[in-house]
Amino acid sequence: MPRYELALILKAMQRPETAAALRRTVETLMERGAVVRDLENLGERLLPYKMNKHSQKHSRGAYFLIDFYAAPSILTGLLNHLHRDVDVVRPTVLKKDPPLPRRPCCGLQQ
Repeated sequence: MPRYELALILKAMQRPETAAALRRTVETLMERGAVVRDLENLGERLLPYKMNKHSQKHSRGAYFLIDFYAAPSILTGLLNHLHRDVDVVRPTVLKKDPPLPRRPCCGLQQ
């Protein structure tokens, strides 16, 4: 299974509501067969521009990164589910490539 990263922007909410939205998202991933490796909170910030989602205007959002392994076939259904969630402002799934092996630079030999 390839490794993916879900960049998630949630609408600005109190902590219990934010935790419930994250729990729903992670449970959705696991129900579809994904293996969640890491969840990183990047904090609440001003959005780069005002976003309209579910007939609401958003100027602030809570940013999260979810690192997971999943089959490529579940991604379209996952994104459809997240776009329908009223607490999610913007979901973005990125494929994480394995890190390249470090090789010594050939131009700076002493």
